[in-house]
This record gives sequence, C-alpha cells and structure tokens, in this order.
Amino acid sequence: MPDPAAVRARHVDSPFIRACRGLPHDTVPVWFMRQAGRALAEYRAVRERHSFEEVIHTPELAAEVTLQPIRRYGVDAAILFSDIVTPVAALGLGVTIEPGVGPVVAHPIRRMEDLDRLRRLEPESDLPDVLETVDLLVAELPVPLIGFAGAPFTIASYLIEGGPSRSYARTKALMFQDELTWHRLLDLLAEVTLASLRAQVAHGASAVQLFDSWAGALSPADYARYVLPHSQRIMEGLEDLEVPRIHFGVATGELLTLMAQAGADVVGVDWRVPLAEGRRRIPEGVGFQGNLEPAVCLAPWELVETRVRDVLAQAGGRPDHVFNLGHGVLPATDPGVLARIVEVVHEEGKVREPGAEVPTAAAGGGDADGADGARPAEPTPTDVLEQAAPRLRRLRRE
Repeated sequence: MPDPAAVRARHVDSPFIRACRGLPHDTVPVWFMRQAGRALAEYRAVRERHSFEEVIHTPELAAEVTLQPIRRYGVDAAILFSDIVTPVAALGLGVTIEPGVGPVVAHPIRRMEDLDRLRRLEPESDLPDVLETVDLLVAELPVPLIGFAGAPFTIASYLIEGGPSRSYARTKALMFQDELTWHRLLDLLAEVTLASLRAQVAHGASAVQLFDSWAGALSPADYARYVLPHSQRIMEGLEDLEVPRIHFGVATGELLTLMAQAGADVVGVDWRVPLAEGRRRIPEGVGFQGNLEPAVCLAPWELVETRVRDVLAQAGGRPDHVFNLGHGVLPATDPGVLARIVEVVHEEGKVREPGAEVPTAAAGGGDADGADGARPAEPTPTDVLEQAAPRLRRLRRE
C-alpha cells in the first residue's frame, strides 16, 4: 500500500486542494461528478464485457474506469469509481444495483427490529476491492483522488423505500412517526459511512465528498432536526484526518447554510441556484463547488461556452471555488464538449489576488454590503438546531 501521507504531500499544492482550502493559486480547478461513465466510449467498451458491480469489485477495472476521464479531459481531480450503496451492500442487507433502476433492497428496513440486521462496517474485510482500487489509483494518478460515500439520509431512503423514490413517502413516514427508530438507523448509517471514508483516506484519498443526493426533499427545519446531527457526526469524525470535506446534495439550495454547518470545507451548489446566490448562502470560510447545469452540455457549443463563462463570472475569481456541474454528467454528453469546458476553465478561470475587488457579476447584483462586494452570510436556523440537539441526545439514551 502506498504511503498515504506521501501521496497527499504530492498533491498538497494542486489547484484542487488549494481551492478546497481557500488558499491562493492561479487557475480555477475543474472536475465533473460522474466524469467516469456512460458518456465515454472507453467506459462503454468495458461495460460490454463486465457488469457494473463486476467493475466496482474488480480493482483493475475500477481503477481503469477512474483514470479514463483524467486522460480524456485533463481534469484537476479524480473521483473513485464505485457506488454510494457499496458499503451497506457489503453488510449483507440484500442490496443490489439493477440496470436501469439503481439500488434495490430485497428486504427493506422499516421497523426497530430491522436494525438488528445492521452491523459495524469493517472496511479492510468488507471493502477489500474498493480499498485495493484506491491503492492502485494513488500510485498512478497525477491529480488528487476524491473518496466518497453516501450520507445517512440518502442511504436510509434506499433502505426504507426498497429502491429509488420520487416522493420518499415511506422514508418521511418513518422519520415523522417513529423518531427513535429513525435516529438509531441514521446513527448506524453514520458509523458505516464514517468507517468507509476514513478507510479511503487511510489508503491515500486526498479529499472526500459526502453525497446527500436526496436531501433536497426536506425542508430546512426537517433537515436540521432529523438529518443534520448525523451528517455533522461524519464530518467531525473526519476532522483529524485534515483532508478537504465536500458536501453535496441535489435541489438543496435552501439547505446550503445548514450543509456548511455540518462541518464541510466545501459545499456543492446545484444548477437551480445562481452560483453567486449559492455563495452568499454559504458562510465565509467554507468553499463552494459548481454549478453548470448538466443538460447545458447537450446544447450548441456557443451556449455552453457562454454558460461556462457565466459560472466563472459569478464565482468572481475567488480562491475557494471549484468548477463542476450542478450534478452528474448525463450519458448523452459529448466527451469533446467536456474537454472544451476544461480548456475554457483553465484558460479563463483566473483566481484573483487576496483583497482584489470582486467583479460586479460575482456579487449577484443588488446591494453589496461591503467595500469588496461581499455580503454577510444568511442567518441560520440556530433555534431549530438548539432544539434538535438535546432531543437527539435524549432519544439516544432511551
């Protein structure tokens, strides 16, 4: 196994790592969620011979697929090719990934007694293929590797619903009707996620991203009461590792402040919120990532280029911005378009010097409150958080 400290030292001055830390650097870094996948012909060639699950459980194949977009696009970071349900699938819960459907759970978890089927994750024995993939990648990658995992709410939604859902009706019913079971389930899932992420870092990942893909289905008050304490526990459990922690969810524009409060170093902004407004909702000291709409990549190049420049303008050349899509690459995307996006970001995405004036476009219009165009962070629902914390402690004692 490569020395993880030596691996991270090799990338400490990369644009991606410095942006995650808000440190000075020259060029805006860029990577894409789902950059490895069906948009690439070389990935489809692998899938013609191997199933998705076979790929993620064969280190040589998973490493190859992770490397493909690095070679093709010249992005500034790689993200491990795996799946957010891989850790819970390793626990023997009957989780499979069905083509065209997604994660499917043979025996959903919906009652307190179902929690007995969950156990602690032992990454070295439960996820040996994943960790061997990390070993292979960090020995070869010229850029930092991002490890990742699913956040407790999103994983819980699959385990409760039995598969993907549009309404999350069963998930919310359990959350509202049986708060004790809900919090105990998310406690257990937080332990699983934390163990997985710590293991990936121990094997050389230089950063991690926590995907709370479906948290946008919640109101800020419900997120604060039922979800935030568990995501916060994960972020706090990673703090001693001193790697950047990215927090992302879809349709989470109203949750950005809370997602930062969970302990993230960087918060991902999806395309539904103008990036300048997303930046305003994220407290100072926390970076931001995003947020080109994935479907824009299907448009004529002139429109794509205009939208890329708009994202850069709204970011204002801040040193804490990482360019990305607002969600994952769509399968129909032309890889040549993604390569051109990387070129534009690298050529035109210049990071301003500390103390330099923020361009007008970056202030998001309206009235700026400071001389540099910055605005104070949006007030957070602290009152809700203060009420939620003792309630959770009481439930854990019962």
